Amino acid sequence: MKRSTNDTGLRGVRIAVTGGTSGLGLALVREWHQRGASVAFVARDAENVARVAAAHDGAVGITGDISKKDWIHPIALQILGGLGALDVLVNNASSLGPVPLAPLSDTECEDLEAALAANVLGPFRLTKALLGALRASAAERRGGIVMNISSDAAVTPYPNWGAYGASKAALRHLSAIWDLELDGAGVRILSRDPGDMDTPLHKLAVPDADPSTLLKPEAAAADITRAILDAMPHRVTRSEAA
Repeated sequence: MKRSTNDTGLRGVRIAVTGGTSGLGLALVREWHQRGASVAFVARDAENVARVAAAHDGAVGITGDISKKDWIHPIALQILGGLGALDVLVNNASSLGPVPLAPLSDTECEDLEAALAANVLGPFRLTKALLGALRASAAERRGGIVMNISSDAAVTPYPNWGAYGASKAALRHLSAIWDLELDGAGVRILSRDPGDMDTPLHKLAVPDADPSTLLKPEAAAADITRAILDAMPHRVTRSEAA
């Protein structure tokens, strides 16, 4: 896929996303590539990674599982090696936990652990591994932004969504605390609910959902990108505004 001239605000930005071969993650790779960003993406399936990389000239495809602790540093090293540095990280990869969705009383401990590993520990570990690069980007007034993809299930309790909702709630709160703690360094840790989307993950969760009632991943990707651009330097820190 050739780059377009629609690169306002993203040309030269070095940006990485997890879960980048389907759904919102793939839509983000396409959006950023078209806008002229330098893009790295992570996903578990090597064949899909190769396919998406081949379709987006210059994009850095990385095979890895962010839910596995031993994968985190190799993934972080490949992101930095492929991009040279990092301005923006989007933690998008997610796990539902039990499939089909189940009440908490019927949820196996292993399924809850899987949701927490992918939706909380993975983003935490990867962000921590890349925090030095993000601090450097913030110091250079280039970026230093982490966007954690959240869900309305992080705020509203839905029956049968316990593992997913609890893990996304933890991610949302973690993001808010970390954003406060890093304010002086200029690094932003944000979370955003993109809405119910027509993606493979949503279809897995709600097989009977009408796709016409769901947001297209491309629209959500454009919204996430606008939120990232809004957070780019030069922003006033809370301490400066006080």
